[in-house]
Amino acid sequence: MKFNAHIQAIYLATSAGAEMQSVHSAKLNAGIGIEGDRYAMGTGAYSATEPAKVRHISLISLSGIETANDWLKAGDEPTFDAAETRRNIALKGITADELNDLVGKRFQLGGIQMLGTELCTPCERPAQLLSRPSFMDAFEGRGGIRAEVLSSGVLAIGDQLSTEKTND
Repeated sequence: MKFNAHIQAIYLATSAGAEMQSVHSAKLNAGIGIEGDRYAMGTGAYSATEPAKVRHISLISLSGIETANDWLKAGDEPTFDAAETRRNIALKGITADELNDLVGKRFQLGGIQMLGTELCTPCERPAQLLSRPSFMDAFEGRGGIRAEVLSSGVLAIGDQLSTEKTND
């Protein structure tokens, strides 16, 4: 599968509920996640959730955000920008469905190997933090994915997403 997807934005938050900060690049550590992010430090809102989940990094497609926002606008409701979705990586050039298809597959973002672990089912956290109740409905199927970080390195805006063809 060949995409022309690349990183449009990188966000991290230092603690649960903290505003997502936009950064140009971020250091990723294998088995941990983004250096300085709440989930790498174990201070995320869902860090203690049982059973434990891999929360190294979350990715969302900009086209998925646009679709969700179109749905919200149709109902005269406030929209969400990429930072407000509380995902770490916003990708341009990939649809929400194409991104969702990476669950269970290995892929590379920049020079970093990752494994898609699960869909980010929209939760009430962004809705609660911003007092916008329709987040869960608007982002159903478009909430992005979580991934396990398999190799360490630095990600930067503009880095490409690529997948290797495997024999399934």
